[in-house]
Amino acid sequence: MTRYIRRAALLCLVLLAALLVNVVRLQLLQAGELRDNPANRRPLIARYAAPRGDIVVGSQPVTGSKDTRQQLRYERTYRSGPLFAPVTGYSSQLYGTTLLEHTEDESLAGTDPLLAPLPLWNELTRSRQPGGRIVTTIRASVQRAAFQALAGRRGAVAAMEPSTGRILALVSSPSYDPGLLSGNSAEVVAAWKRLNTSATRPMLNRAIRQTYPPGSAFKIVTAAAALDARVVTDPDAPTDARDPYILPGTRTRLPNRVPRCDRASLSYALRYSCNTVMAHLGVKVGLDRMRETAEKFGFNDTGLRIPARVAASTFDRQMSQDQLALSSIGQFDTAATPLQMAMVAAAVANGGELLRPYLVDRTTTRAGHTVRAALPRTYDRPMNPVTAQLLQRLMIQAVEKGGGRHAAIRGVRVGGKTGTAQHGVANAGVPYAWFIAWAQKRDATRPAIALAVVVEDAEANRDDISGGGDAAPIARVVIEAALKGGVA
Repeated sequence: MTRYIRRAALLCLVLLAALLVNVVRLQLLQAGELRDNPANRRPLIARYAAPRGDIVVGSQPVTGSKDTRQQLRYERTYRSGPLFAPVTGYSSQLYGTTLLEHTEDESLAGTDPLLAPLPLWNELTRSRQPGGRIVTTIRASVQRAAFQALAGRRGAVAAMEPSTGRILALVSSPSYDPGLLSGNSAEVVAAWKRLNTSATRPMLNRAIRQTYPPGSAFKIVTAAAALDARVVTDPDAPTDARDPYILPGTRTRLPNRVPRCDRASLSYALRYSCNTVMAHLGVKVGLDRMRETAEKFGFNDTGLRIPARVAASTFDRQMSQDQLALSSIGQFDTAATPLQMAMVAAAVANGGELLRPYLVDRTTTRAGHTVRAALPRTYDRPMNPVTAQLLQRLMIQAVEKGGGRHAAIRGVRVGGKTGTAQHGVANAGVPYAWFIAWAQKRDATRPAIALAVVVEDAEANRDDISGGGDAAPIARVVIEAALKGGVA
């Protein structure tokens, strides 16, 4: 009898050991596979079981959470959704996440290890902390001023603080309400289809994801290269650029939209935007030096993050001489995002040093304790300080005496450059109007803002200063909001 009891006990021990081995296999070895199985809804239910952390502008959250009492309990809500959509992106139960909602998802969802009370706490307990807060660098008053100034026209504004790289405004127009995509109802599906098929493409983040030919706004890059290479030693002296200018290796004449460009100085050429002078200088600088300078400003950078991905602005690495001439005035294949052109203005404003742009100031717990903070970092030095000082003077002249006069503000040093980007078959499309600028109060020690404005459906004439008529007034409104200080 004892023998049978022992055998039964041994069998039970074997079965218990097998059970324990299976538990280990399921909970440790196959945990990831089971968790990621599409049929497993537990992670999805857990994700929406608690309110999501907030994205904050200034001291105010611009996001929230709504208790639906459904299986996927909490839906994302947005305050002033269209205004901040280019910053927040969306968090959708059906379509995932974008922009800050995507890059900061771990913190917002409470799974970031830094939010846990102890190291490895989340891993050991397989728990989530209350969602953290993402405090942005955006100034609400500047963001609102840019959004209202665009007034629904297709275009974008990107603004940053030159001395730190903090992004002050990121506006894309027309915009959309991310809250329309939060849930999983039929209305969300209909909104998704409507937004994605709209001719105005409201979900396109034009400030960081759309590249445009920068037109004459790019001439600041060419001027920096020419001055640093000492192709130009005196910006007020006549150059040897002739008008008409024949593109090298062709019979094509490059036109000017303004008079007196023959042998014009660099100062005059930037103030009134002489195509012939700047194209000629670009060719004299040479492809290698032009490409090097452009890349120091950020062109051809496929890895730029703010932390959301920024589309790469481009300056071709291989070109013929005539193509280089056109590229030097922002035509041919040269393309830039508004944020890229804001970086160009910022480098000039900051004495030749370009700070890396960033959008997240710090990450905190729900209670407000900082767990991660951003610090200013140098991106590159596209020009020497003397060149930057010269370009500051020339950009101020372009506002006070040239095509950027609509951006002038009494008592404020404003430097700017207009631009018109031709596009379409045979340049038949309505030109894009550009304006890049920086501004500094007379009694301030450093510039407060650098920005770029692009308007796709510009109403100005097809000339080189149309950016002054369409984009410069928008820039002025944004600058005035930035100089008022405080957070609206």
